[in-house]
Amino acid sequence: MTLGPSDDEADDVDDTHAEPRIIDEGLSQFASMLPPSATSTVAPAHVTDSSPAQPPPNEAEQTVLPDVNMQSQSTKRSKNKRKSKARAGESAKGKKSTMPSKWADKCMYAELLEMKEGFDASGDLRDGIPHDIETGFLAVTPVPVGKRCLAVTHQTSGIAGVVPNTTIRSRMLGKPLMKPFPSTLPPQTVLDCILDEHWRDNGILHILDVVTWKGQDLADCETPFRFWWRDTRLSELPSFPPPPNAAPPDQHSTTYQFPHPTTFAPVPYHTDTTLSHFLTTLIPLTRSTRTIPVSVPVLAGSSSLGEEGTTMDLDGMPIVQLRTIHAEVRSDGMLLYVAQATYEPGTSPLSSWVPLHAYETHEERIRREAAGGPGGVAESPLDVFER
Repeated sequence: MTLGPSDDEADDVDDTHAEPRIIDEGLSQFASMLPPSATSTVAPAHVTDSSPAQPPPNEAEQTVLPDVNMQSQSTKRSKNKRKSKARAGESAKGKKSTMPSKWADKCMYAELLEMKEGFDASGDLRDGIPHDIETGFLAVTPVPVGKRCLAVTHQTSGIAGVVPNTTIRSRMLGKPLMKPFPSTLPPQTVLDCILDEHWRDNGILHILDVVTWKGQDLADCETPFRFWWRDTRLSELPSFPPPPNAAPPDQHSTTYQFPHPTTFAPVPYHTDTTLSHFLTTLIPLTRSTRTIPVSVPVLAGSSSLGEEGTTMDLDGMPIVQLRTIHAEVRSDGMLLYVAQATYEPGTSPLSSWVPLHAYETHEERIRREAAGGPGGVAESPLDVFER
């Protein structure tokens, strides 16, 4: 009886002819080597089961609990991420809404010309009027009453005067004052304007200065050249018939209102600023009312309409009859520009403002009345300028 080949014999035997060795001893002698908790889970050697061994109840609970905790933690993290993204979006929206427009405070706003009567400590006359006003300045008058704004045009793919291409923006905030409308102005043009106080009735937009014309920057040019360019280019614009009536439907037969400005009227400028010309021409012109001709359609209920009717049909195309009205524009004052200065956005000392009527607060009025001044309206700055 042998227990198997010896070590020497095993080396000589080829691996291909090796036979499996069967150990006849049992496994009971190894039972003492197992831990006490695992002895009950060891199956007999002769029992074969293809199903995997089930873990103890305490181990199963320990393996399930971490998964639940991980799921709850991941859910909380995803919720926190969503909240943080929502807060970031709200903050971004808030920042976007508070961001100023790129057109805000882009108009060249004149400083009030401070004038006083009397002499200084050295005995010289100091009235506040520039000493070189006769040679170094340019006058713009009469400046109409209205709202200061910017007229901005953009490139469009349609026909000029038909497709909306012009936006009117406020001076301080740069916000649109009305919806974009079609105009005959060229694209990529920026004009310093005054929207007439009665623009719905006369459709007038007063052009004060030119900043950009058809993509060409004119802000670095001197004042006389900018005003000459403004008048020359505006006179070359074609004219179109008035747009449809914007009055309420029940007033269409008697009242015509412009939906947007259609007349671009330049504010007159004067290069002769001698004292004699101020006294004889410019100051009286500032006190006067300007008249601008405007074309409006003839309405059905108008008293000036004849028996023929408002329209006539020619090859199926209705032709609207037009009539010319003379719109009266009130004056608000006079502007003085430094002749050799460029266009400077914001409040600038390069231009001075001489208003026709005085501006004063309630406190200033109380101080003036306490000092023995007139009890009504304060004295006109233009009157002080004339003296």
